Amino acid sequence: MASPEPVRIVIADEQPIFRDGLRRLLETLPGLKIVGEAVGDEHAAAMIRAIQPDIFLLGLPASGPFQLDALEQTMAACPSVRTVILAGARSVDTFEVLTAAMQLGAHGIVPKDSPPRALFESIESVMAGRYWLGRDTASNDVAAGVRKLDTMRRQTLAFGLTRRELDILRAVVAGETNKAIARRLTISENTVKRHLTQIFDKVGVSSRIELAVFAAHHRLVNRK
Repeated sequence: MASPEPVRIVIADEQPIFRDGLRRLLETLPGLKIVGEAVGDEHAAAMIRAIQPDIFLLGLPASGPFQLDALEQTMAACPSVRTVILAGARSVDTFEVLTAAMQLGAHGIVPKDSPPRALFESIESVMAGRYWLGRDTASNDVAAGVRKLDTMRRQTLAFGLTRRELDILRAVVAGETNKAIARRLTISENTVKRHLTQIFDKVGVSSRIELAVFAAHHRLVNRK
């Protein structure tokens, strides 16, 4: 009988030592195969599009904003890839981590100080179509938070708006300029313009005024 295909994994983290240690750990299990390592979100996005792995392990930085623009759109276009976020032990249940999980459609959040067994079990659980949150399957307060965010994601899919696009939409309704939005979200003005073009196309408007009316009518500015 032929052996089952190994689970193909792409690792992304800003720290080379962490990536190397994680690869060595995962390679101790015969059923897992590391098919790529990435540093930033653009590098990881390109790798995921090219390789189409089964699992994407994303290590979030210990501090600073998460740059997930490139990854967010890539993950939306690659629904078969299951994302597991590796976060700091003290930040697993923070809103920022849960928001990142929602943006990427993550199936799991694992603390970086978890024992190897927890990481292996999280991969097995996610591959089986379940969620893994904190240190076990979805059974704690973190699970409730991600379920809430997952409900928000399903609601926004009616118009195809991503979390970042909703953030920009609210900023536009609040009267912020592209420059102000870019500065607050730590992205370029060109990125803001690109998002606005996509928002206009998705909801069928052609100006900021029309967008504000649309957002008010559908109560998009109240979804947080």
